[in-house]
Amino acid sequence: MAIYTRTGDKGKTSLFSGERIEKNHDRVEAYGNVDELNTHLGVLEASLPPEMASLAADIRQIQTTLFHIGSWMATTAGSTSVAALERIGDDRVVFLEQAIDTMTAQLPELKGFILPGGSQAAAFAHVARTVCRRAERRILKLVDKQDLGITEDQFGQICVFINRLSDYLFTVARFINHQLGEPDILWKKS
Repeated sequence: MAIYTRTGDKGKTSLFSGERIEKNHDRVEAYGNVDELNTHLGVLEASLPPEMASLAADIRQIQTTLFHIGSWMATTAGSTSVAALERIGDDRVVFLEQAIDTMTAQLPELKGFILPGGSQAAAFAHVARTVCRRAERRILKLVDKQDLGITEDQFGQICVFINRLSDYLFTVARFINHQLGEPDILWKKS
């Protein structure tokens, strides 16, 4: 299979459901941000020490969910392609919440704002968290324009998942630092 197709050379791309749209369309921007988030999670996962294999496996599972979310955003509602998509269910949000609770139980109480950083892996988690928030804003922008194109229930599940994912990534950053013996870097007023 050829990597280059030349079909996008004039600034258009195809959605999963077949329609062609401009590459600078808000929809492409939204699923592009989800793809960027997925890439940052790959960097985070690759930076984890071997003793955090369980966390690495969780991150790979989240990456799979993000791939499905991108597919939903690249598919026009009502198209026959919707049948091929995997639904984003409550179980994915529950997975994140349980992981947050498990990690939080092992962390010292948070007593203020923290600065992103500490270990390299924690810093990667913070970068992923900020990209996650940007992806969330891009998805919501499509809704404001009524141009999301996915069913309302799936939009709701995607929004909840992405919102919870940023909380998860914040917790992951703290958890990684804690596991590596790095304290939280507390923000101090000048």
